[in-house]
Amino acid sequence: MISLRYHIVSIAAVFLALAVGVVLGSTALSGGLLSALTEDRDELAERATAMENERNALKARLADQDAFSASVGPKIVAGTLAKRTVLLVTNHDARPADRDALRKLITDAGAKVTGEVRLTEAFADPGQADQLAEIATRLQPAGAKFPTAGGPGTLAGALLGHTLLLDGKTAKPQSSPDERDAALAGLADGGFIKEPGKVQAAQLAIVLVGGEATGDGVGDKSATIGRFATELDKAGAGVVLAGTPTAAKSTGSIGFVRSDTASTEVLSTVDNVNSAAGRVVTMLALREQLEGQAGQYGIAGNAQGPAPGVKSKGD
Repeated sequence: MISLRYHIVSIAAVFLALAVGVVLGSTALSGGLLSALTEDRDELAERATAMENERNALKARLADQDAFSASVGPKIVAGTLAKRTVLLVTNHDARPADRDALRKLITDAGAKVTGEVRLTEAFADPGQADQLAEIATRLQPAGAKFPTAGGPGTLAGALLGHTLLLDGKTAKPQSSPDERDAALAGLADGGFIKEPGKVQAAQLAIVLVGGEATGDGVGDKSATIGRFATELDKAGAGVVLAGTPTAAKSTGSIGFVRSDTASTEVLSTVDNVNSAAGRVVTMLALREQLEGQAGQYGIAGNAQGPAPGVKSKGD
């Protein structure tokens, strides 16, 4: 007869066997898992090293290409803007190094910089849109026809276009010196531009932007700059909106322009002005503007090609 003691011993033996099996199994599993993880770690380390080496090689190639572009750039653009005049409009986030390099290249191209207008952060601030629109409308030059729609960026572009750019067809002033000075003083007093130095009217203009705004209202800010550059272009012989790849994103001013057919028909953009090659392309794009054409150039995915006359690899 099987006793209660026999049952207890049997059950204890079963549980002991299960415990031993679990311990032995987990030990074997842990060893295999650790071995697999070690192999994965070593493989990932090798891949990371290879990618780091590849990145360093690409950076070196880019540095060589940029140095080459800086070296041959003056020769490429020489005479392309002979006897022309160019106005610089710089956004508050534009890099001084890019501005200074553009100034030099404009001179190398045979043109003259007539002055610089520096936009403040308030210029594209949605909270101050009504004030900017009021100033632009109030200081409208006699005889000028401003658009009735488009917002403060469009109105400010019309104001500076008619006061700081020469007529695209006749190359003659579109306003009096007093009207020009009043426009600059009004915008400076309102806090929308820095106090300007000596500025004269020009045939062409470059609107230079940097990383641009982020956070709340970024879309409205980018739209204001994009519309400003577009309307500025309509008033003169040609304008190029130049910036960095960040500005070419959908939330940037270049991205805004490239998504708007009405803007791309008249305004040219360059999204890699932070490189020597991009600055050369900016000069070539200005020349193209003089010939009545527009294009979207650079390295971003929404560019039509790296330079005028050169299509992207995907085309």
